Amino acid sequence: MTPYKPMERSRHTATLIDDKLYILGGYKPLEVGKDFFYLDVSVPFITRNLLWKDLSSINTVPSHYHAVSVNGGENNNSLFLYGGYVDVTVTDFVYIFNPKSNSWSIPQIIDNIPPKLNGNISMKKNVLTGIIDRNGKMYLWGGLVLGKNTHFFNNDMLILDTKKLIWELGSSFDAPTARMNYGATLLPDNRIIYMSGFNGDVLTLNQVYLYDTINDNWNTKTTSGIVPSGRNGFSAVLGSDGQRVIIYGGAPALNQKFTPENSLYELNVINFEWHIPKISGIIPKSRAYHSANVIGKYMVITFGEGYDRFTESDILLLDISNVDEYIWTYEFYPPPLPQSSTSSGKVLTSPSPSTISPSIIVQSQSAPSMTGAIIGSLIGGATLSSVGFLSYRWNKNRQKSNNNNNQEEKNTYNHGREIEQIQNEFITNHEPISTPDSIINNCSNHGQESIPIVDDNRLTLHELKQEIQDLRQIIIQSNKQSTNPIK
Repeated sequence: MTPYKPMERSRHTATLIDDKLYILGGYKPLEVGKDFFYLDVSVPFITRNLLWKDLSSINTVPSHYHAVSVNGGENNNSLFLYGGYVDVTVTDFVYIFNPKSNSWSIPQIIDNIPPKLNGNISMKKNVLTGIIDRNGKMYLWGGLVLGKNTHFFNNDMLILDTKKLIWELGSSFDAPTARMNYGATLLPDNRIIYMSGFNGDVLTLNQVYLYDTINDNWNTKTTSGIVPSGRNGFSAVLGSDGQRVIIYGGAPALNQKFTPENSLYELNVINFEWHIPKISGIIPKSRAYHSANVIGKYMVITFGEGYDRFTESDILLLDISNVDEYIWTYEFYPPPLPQSSTSSGKVLTSPSPSTISPSIIVQSQSAPSMTGAIIGSLIGGATLSSVGFLSYRWNKNRQKSNNNNNQEEKNTYNHGREIEQIQNEFITNHEPISTPDSIINNCSNHGQESIPIVDDNRLTLHELKQEIQDLRQIIIQSNKQSTNPIK
C-alpha cells in the first residue's frame, strides 16, 4: 500500500490532541483544501520520512482556509474548528471533531452576548489566531470579517467556552487597532500576548499587547533590543522556560518573504527585550502562512509558503530545550514516559541495597571518606615502619646484652602487653615496668613481641621512655607528611 502523501498547502490548521497532530484544510495550489490527516508523534520519526494517516474520507467540514482550531471540550480532547474562508452560503462556523469516535458534529451554542451589542458583533471571522486557556475557553480576537458585499478588519474579543458551549464577549477597551494575520500565544500568567499583523500595512513589533484573561483587560508594552521588522503570516510559541516568546517566519508584506537570517527572533516577556537567539544546524528557508506547535522539546512547523518540498520536508523541527542555543534538526523523539503512573496506582521504589552494584557504591563514596582512608593507610604504614625500627633497636640491645651476660640471659613472655598497647601518644605513665614471671628461651612469637628485662646492662626504663618518645615523633611526622598533599 502506497503511503499517504498530502499535497503542499498554507493557511491550514494544526492541532495537537493526545499524541496526534491533526492537519485540516488550507490553501493548496489552485484549490481550497478539504484534506484531513494526522501525524503520530508518540513515536520517533525523521522529517524526510513522514507517516501521515489520512482521515479525509470522514471529513464533513466544508473546504476552507484561514480558519482557527484548538483542543477544547470537557477534557481538552476534542478539536474545535472556527471560521475560515468558506462558501458564503455556509452558515455554521463552529465544528467539533471527536478523536475517540472519529466523527464530526455541529454544536448548539448558547449566545450569552447582550442583545444590544449582538447586532454590532461579527460572529464569523477569518485570518485570526485562536487561543485556548486552561479553563477551556477559546479566545478569538481581531481578524477579517467577510460578507457578501463587504469586508473589514475587526478588533472584537469573542470568547467561546468549549466546555459549556456558551458565547461570551471580552473587553475591547484599550485593545489594539483592528488587524489580521498577527501572532499570539498564551503566557504562564494567563495573559495572551498579541503582536504585529496586517491592516492594509504591516504593523511593527515595537509594541506588543497583553490581554488578561482573568481580569478581562488590555495592557500595552513597548519593546527594546533588536526589534524585528513588522510581519504578517508568522507563528509565535512560548519558549521552554515560559519566559520568552519565539516567533518564526512570516512576510514583510503580502506575497513577500523573509531571508532565513531574518526569520527567527525571541522576546523576553520579563523585560520585553528582543534578540536573535543562537542557532545551530542547517537553517531552512523562511516560511509564511504556516502553523507551529510546541511538542515536547520541539517547535514543530508544518507546511506554509516559501520552501521547495523537493529539498525540504513539509515539517521543520527546532529543538528549543536549551534556551542558550536552538538547534534545527531532522529527528524527532517523543517526550519520555513518566517515571510513575497514577492510573496504575504503582509507586516506584528505590532499589534494595542488595541490587546496587559495587561500582555504584564506590562512586558514591564522599571525598572526606576517601581522604580518611588514604590518611589512615599512610599513618598505618608509618606506624608499622616505626614499630619495626623500635623492634630492631630492642633486638640489637638484647643481642649486645647476651654477649656480655651469657650466664644470666633470660627471656620472658609478656602476655597482654604487646606494642599495640602504646595507643595514646600522650602516655605519662611514670610507674616502673615490672618483670613478667614467665621466662622462655630466645624465640620469635607472632603477636607476642618480647621486652628485655630491665637491669643495668640492658635497656633501662629511661631508654624505653626515650624509645617511646622517638616513636611518638615518628608517628606525628608521618601524619604531617601524609596529610600535606591533600588539601
